[in-house]
Amino acid sequence: MTIRVGQPVDDFSAEATGDTAFRLSDYRGKQLVIYFYPKDSTPGCTTEGGDFGARIGEFEAANTVVFGVSRDGLKSHENFKAKQGFPFELISDRDEAVCKQFDVIKLKKMYGKEHLGVERSTFLIDADGKLAREWRGVKVPGHVEEVLAAARELNG
Repeated sequence: MTIRVGQPVDDFSAEATGDTAFRLSDYRGKQLVIYFYPKDSTPGCTTEGGDFGARIGEFEAANTVVFGVSRDGLKSHENFKAKQGFPFELISDRDEAVCKQFDVIKLKKMYGKEHLGVERSTFLIDADGKLAREWRGVKVPGHVEEVLAAARELNG
């Protein structure tokens, strides 16, 4: 079943940085931004994470918690987070369960070859656990500002 705006997001749990186990239901009462990115320590993913990190105080003021998700392992995530100084946790989705739940695994082309990869996507979940907004096929420049504006609007 594909996740849809206005529908509750099925609860899930996954390993995250900072020795934390992420569980969606633990964040009821807060808004959540869950952004999916292709790979740790690559230029676009570093820029996107940095953009979210630079605005983290504004997201917190809008009652919104930010998490990044990729298929990289926890060790890679911890290194990426530490090197970039991200003030939020990264979720490891090695088995692609979370990626599949949000339908972000897509056929991509790189250097003329096709492969399955993570489509850069962001999801805003409201305080009741319903999907409020989604952005798929994200282009990094200006994206975080758009997500922040939506979080502020939702927080009312």
